[in-house]
Amino acid sequence: MHSRSTRPAAVAGTFYPGDAKTLQRGIAAMLAQPGRAAASPKALIVPHAGYVYSGPIAASAYAALEKSAAVIRRVVLFGPAHRVWVAGLAASSAAGFATPLGTVPVDQAAIAAVMHLHQVEINDAAHAQEHSLEVQLPFLQAVLNDFSVVPFVVGGASPTEVAEVMDILWGGPETLIVVSSDLSHYLPYAEARRIDRATADSILEVRAISRHEQACGATPINGLLEVARRRGLLPDLLDLRNSGDTAGDRDRVVGYSAFAFREPGNA
Repeated sequence: MHSRSTRPAAVAGTFYPGDAKTLQRGIAAMLAQPGRAAASPKALIVPHAGYVYSGPIAASAYAALEKSAAVIRRVVLFGPAHRVWVAGLAASSAAGFATPLGTVPVDQAAIAAVMHLHQVEINDAAHAQEHSLEVQLPFLQAVLNDFSVVPFVVGGASPTEVAEVMDILWGGPETLIVVSSDLSHYLPYAEARRIDRATADSILEVRAISRHEQACGATPINGLLEVARRRGLLPDLLDLRNSGDTAGDRDRVVGYSAFAFREPGNA
């Protein structure tokens, strides 16, 4: 498998600032907000809306990497397909993913390690305009040192098929798993809070989410929960809010959450 060109940023200037200095300042301010930080998480669940809406919630998860940032060298990213449908999981042939903060190399050796699975394909079209993975990259660039990404856009895969990819690429402390998902979409504020709280409770109980209306990334979340049950991971809820709390009106809101999963014995 030959790595080719760099995948250019598709949503810089819309979902997040296109100017590097403005982006750096904004991320630093969000990361500086006080919050609950789990110790050295193995996996995160983070939202993927525009930073003005979900950035502070995502920042609470990335701030939790402070203690482990120096050892993390590889980030395996899973986000739901919004633009191009894929039957399973779409990997990328790109050599790197660009943002205004620079280019993050893609770990093509890691992708090669899962290409024998029937559910994994190379599909650059699925990545070209997809925001669910891209919006995580500037946060990762802000908190980590030298690292590569293993990006997967998740379409019609089953949670078990996602879990299979996670297991192969699980690694040790050098590998971080990130699942990108928002919660409920376009509900009135009070109803969204009730439904999102129930979804958060499912995740905290390591119990599968039953409907994609609860979370657009329900499939990769459920894949992570399957692995978490087997491996005894301990989830922490770091933030649970919606666009009515951050930057929008309260008539039709989108829900956001941040979770960190610790491995047993990692207090």
